Amino acid sequence: GVDYIMGYCEDEMRKLTFKEIECITIIDRRVIAIASDGKRYRLKDNLRFLEGILPTYFIRINKSALANEHRIERFNAAVNGGVDAIFRCGYREYVSRRCFAEIRRRYE
Repeated sequence: GVDYIMGYCEDEMRKLTFKEIECITIIDRRVIAIASDGKRYRLKDNLRFLEGILPTYFIRINKSALANEHRIERFNAAVNGGVDAIFRCGYREYVSRRCFAEIRRRYE
């Protein structure tokens, strides 16, 4: 099957392989892929569609973000008492309590 998705960054359009995508999130109401080099690419598809085509190593970490679990470096306690996922490229995204409970079950 397909192992990439098209990403758009200013005038550039490029194939992003699933492996190099660290996180897909919503920023300013746009679906954004954070690549392993830290660059942000706009995606044309919505999260629900993406959730259906992405490999199983993409996990939901909050209601508007999907994370490549191979690219999560660690989980850090956040200021608000929650948890943040820290990605290899340095990007951080909060993990909702419900999703974190689910993730912990996967690791136990």
